[in-house]
Amino acid sequence: MLDTGTKSQLKSYLERIAAPVEIVASLDGSKASEDLRALLKDVSDCSELVSVTESREDNHRKPSFSINRPGENHGPRFAGLPMGHEFTSLVLALLQIGGYPPKVDPAVLQQIRELEGDFEFEIYISLSCHNCPDVVQALNLMAVQNPRIRAIMIDGALFQDEVKERQVMAVPTVFLNGTEFGQGRMTLEEILARIDSSGVEREAKKLSAKEPFDMLIIGGGPAGAAAAVYAARKGIRTGVASERFGGQVLDTLGIENFISIKETEGPRFALALEEHVRHYDVDIMNLQRASALRPADGFIEIQFESGASLKSRTVVLSTGARWRNIGVPGEAEYRNKGVAYCPHCDGPLFKGKRVAVIGGGNSGVEAAIDLAGIVGHVTLIEYDKQLRADAVLQRKLRSLANVAIITHAQTTEITGDGGKVNGLVYKDRSEGDTHTVAVEGVFVQIGLVPNTDWLKGTVELSRHGEIVVDNRGQTSVPGVFAAGDATTVPFKQIIIAAGDGAKAALGAFDHLIRTSSPVEEAAEVA
Repeated sequence: MLDTGTKSQLKSYLERIAAPVEIVASLDGSKASEDLRALLKDVSDCSELVSVTESREDNHRKPSFSINRPGENHGPRFAGLPMGHEFTSLVLALLQIGGYPPKVDPAVLQQIRELEGDFEFEIYISLSCHNCPDVVQALNLMAVQNPRIRAIMIDGALFQDEVKERQVMAVPTVFLNGTEFGQGRMTLEEILARIDSSGVEREAKKLSAKEPFDMLIIGGGPAGAAAAVYAARKGIRTGVASERFGGQVLDTLGIENFISIKETEGPRFALALEEHVRHYDVDIMNLQRASALRPADGFIEIQFESGASLKSRTVVLSTGARWRNIGVPGEAEYRNKGVAYCPHCDGPLFKGKRVAVIGGGNSGVEAAIDLAGIVGHVTLIEYDKQLRADAVLQRKLRSLANVAIITHAQTTEITGDGGKVNGLVYKDRSEGDTHTVAVEGVFVQIGLVPNTDWLKGTVELSRHGEIVVDNRGQTSVPGVFAAGDATTVPFKQIIIAAGDGAKAALGAFDHLIRTSSPVEEAAEVA
């Protein structure tokens, strides 16, 4: 099942196991079970401490297997073959059950162990989803730490009946004790915050008690990470408060235009950003969504939805952007019930089905090309008279037999049966006629909108909601700078955001050395 190179690498990882690990498999006569049996044999061959047995108990999910310490049964479970992006989830589960300590704050581990109640998590994934492993690994870790927590990864492509019955149309989708808990990327801290509200309150109080920063960066994407590195290298007190470190890069599959890096994936790039920032003395504060900015006693105060507040002498806003909604009836009602924004993540759930892609730019055409290899048929809808994607992408798209292209068309409605999408309505902008396309999925790919709603009335924004900045990154508020996709700087690219982050940090540092805070002036007088 595993090639020689992978087995060799796995063996080196499993040398870190210090205690016996038992894998118990539930198999049948299917081809998938044969493949899983071969995979588990390869795993056990890589370590004398790993054993595999086949259970005789009836289990409705076959093939599946659990990983436990001897005498226990609450360890992580996998329904399907954890290959592709999920192979790392398998390796980490083996290491943690085998006694290798996770790289998690001890206070977070203690919080998990002290959770009260019984939690049974089911995580529906696709093996091509780059967001799914974060959720699987977080919940697996929780199951390892607390015997009252159980977690099972379920490959949606393999268990189609469950997917259909539960109307799972986006991954990852998580159920807790039989009820839908959440969809999309979630970190360990985010999951804990949702099931342990007292932990959120404790963290907010802890943040509010921090001393003022010299430079506080709001947002942890490429712009925020670059600003943090440049600030920290000046030797000043630097903090980064973000909703999730990495920002929108976490939702980007392939990156091939960041100079010096020929090719990488968004999550891997985001991890490299965080590792670089943590190399310096930077206070990183995650799960913090900013809600207000105001001057306060010679400082700038940022308030957060968690109830926390932080003060700083200068601030760099790098809140990025999010997927733009098309804003038609049915979009909100059927979000994650057929309406999707990530073709790489959710595409496999529409295998053999008819879908539509809205948007004829590079993102839309790339999505249509990717989906054409999975789904039965793709209809691409473009508002303009012609596609706006690069010529090479257009040629590839037009070469595909299962793709239809409709231009000069305005999407007016996404229809459904109350539970899932069943069609898309568009108006022919040339003739004025209305048409309906029968589809089971709609992928919206029409660009980005800046995350700046919370700044309205505080800093100057453009008519598109972007933060207005000068050539130094300065906003309309003294001491407040901005960088990245949230600003008026054209061409929303990762490399441009990173450069602007560095520029904004340098601009903010220049502001610092040219001004004195009231606290410093008082100290000088004394």
